[in-house]
Amino acid sequence: MDKFTVLDGIVAPLDKPNVDTDAIIPKQFLKSIRRSGFGPNLFDAWRYLDHGEPGQDCEPRPLNPGFVLNQERYSGASILLARENFGCGSSREHAPWALLDYGFKAIIAPSFADIFFNNCFKNGILPIVLESRVVSDLFERVVAEPGYHLMIDLPAQQVITPDRQVYPFEVDAFRKECLVDGLDDIDLTLRHVESIRAYEARRRQEAPWLFQ
Repeated sequence: MDKFTVLDGIVAPLDKPNVDTDAIIPKQFLKSIRRSGFGPNLFDAWRYLDHGEPGQDCEPRPLNPGFVLNQERYSGASILLARENFGCGSSREHAPWALLDYGFKAIIAPSFADIFFNNCFKNGILPIVLESRVVSDLFERVVAEPGYHLMIDLPAQQVITPDRQVYPFEVDAFRKECLVDGLDDIDLTLRHVESIRAYEARRRQEAPWLFQ
């Protein structure tokens, strides 16, 4: 998992409340568990004018000109600005996989669905909760100023605007450490690899029949 310290990126506004995980990555794309390659199908039903299927080449597909991510001004965005209850619905981990594969490294919203919120941290995305009035103000700025950037300083736990307004945010200390150090669940387990090996060697002696 990539380390997350300071991110300075273009902001894309998704002005919809209650965006569920089926909208983020539709159910037909859940067959793969490779954790990569889902970016072209992020928000598939909103992004394209036809029905997408796994393995389909998305390059020639007709784009929906009214969808925010198809607008040139948001090309290369790495911060998604969203409304309340983002990531609701089913608990599919493919949703943060698709967001990360597209290029989003942080999501700012007034609230998130709990399971989606947890899955973001496990996959290297920083979900930030800010007050609704602050999020609404940021929406106005993003729409008014093409190429609008935000800086997210995770060690300092701050969102910083181009005019140096600072919005502090809360984040669990352990989750913060994992993002800053780039540690997912597998990396955390491998920190104890010597203890695991010692335990397995001891069990082979204590209960050899389990290893036949």
